[in-house]
Amino acid sequence: MTVYLFAYHGPRLPRDKTKDADAIAAWRAWMDQLGSALEGSNNPVNITKTVNTDGSISEGGGANPVAGLSFITADSIDAALKAAKTCPQLAAGGSIEIAELVPR
Repeated sequence: MTVYLFAYHGPRLPRDKTKDADAIAAWRAWMDQLGSALEGSNNPVNITKTVNTDGSISEGGGANPVAGLSFITADSIDAALKAAKTCPQLAAGGSIEIAELVPR
């Protein structure tokens, strides 16, 4: 089994859990569906900044800021893509970048 990084881009979950209970419920259901393939938990992010090649800082993470990340175990990148296609991030208008981690 290989571990994949899922980097979520686009809309973030609301900070107020009562504000969008449906979105939070969809994420919880998706995480439950992944079961033991989900390494730990989903990790939404808060503040994002990007360090550019010239050393300057872009506030808000730049052009395509990360909204969160997960580590998913799957048999192949195709299996990871299949899991990503059911993620609520897509229904919220976001995208998911998937990267295979290099084994140690």
